[in-house]
Amino acid sequence: MRVVIIGAGLAGLIAAREVHAAGADVLVVDKGRSPGGRLATRRVGGATLDHGAQFFTVRSPAFAKTVDDWRERGLVHVWNHGFSNPDGDAPDGDSYPRYVATGGMNSLAKDLAVGLDVRCSTMAFAVRRDAETGNVSVAIDDGTSHDADAVIVTTPLPQALALMIDGGIELDETLFRTDYDRTIGLLVRLDRPPSLPSSGGVQDADDVFSFIGDNVSKRVSAEPGVTFHANPAWSEAHWNDDNEALVAQLATAGQPWLGDATIVERSLKKWRLATPRSIWPDPCWTTANGKVIMAGDAFAGPKIEGAHNSGLAAAHTLLA
Repeated sequence: MRVVIIGAGLAGLIAAREVHAAGADVLVVDKGRSPGGRLATRRVGGATLDHGAQFFTVRSPAFAKTVDDWRERGLVHVWNHGFSNPDGDAPDGDSYPRYVATGGMNSLAKDLAVGLDVRCSTMAFAVRRDAETGNVSVAIDDGTSHDADAVIVTTPLPQALALMIDGGIELDETLFRTDYDRTIGLLVRLDRPPSLPSSGGVQDADDVFSFIGDNVSKRVSAEPGVTFHANPAWSEAHWNDDNEALVAQLATAGQPWLGDATIVERSLKKWRLATPRSIWPDPCWTTANGKVIMAGDAFAGPKIEGAHNSGLAAAHTLLA
């Protein structure tokens, strides 16, 4: 079986490993420079900062099996059991362990990609179905094409629609009505540790930030570095602002959380399709003939666990 998977984020990589283990010939393509999607880690000077997904919890047996393997191999560890509220009081939440990747979130994607044919900086241009044979192919923007017995698409839904809308693929229009929240992130390297609560992170910090994370507290960075995520409302309102203006505004808004620390270096990150606002009721979606399957965080939930379980469901659907 020849399978092409579009998107080398967590859902795509999990699906690829399952299908590959079953003996299929698997090709994974991604427009990014490295696998991972929102499993994203960046160096800012001597600091290492996660700038996409910040942590994850485990609530399902399927994901627990994967995380147990990661723990045994030292790839992940527990950060805390809940975050302090904005006043710095005792941690809020459900007390589930918050896991982080020891080498930064992107290290998990790199580990999953080992042994797979993953081609980055490779943009899928279209998914097409042959009207006579029913077979599918994936056109790449360099003019090449890859025939496949099946295609698994794990990109955000607007990108998936653009890939398939003119390809003769039978689509469910309701699937593509999902809107996405945007996120603007600021990564800062500091001259000294910040004044964040002992948990190392703050959720729903204030009117600007939905999350603030200390990457030293996570044991990811050797130098002080903090990740700021602006909330969806602020990100939407300021999306078209000049980048330099965005950096200045976010740095000013973030300073109260830094105490006496001074920002030495900073980097801006914008996620246009960050979080789906509604979730499809099934963990993946497939065409009637099973040739095209869609998966990702718009199906099993907009978290790391959801992406993992959706990718697993896509693979099991294909192999059933």
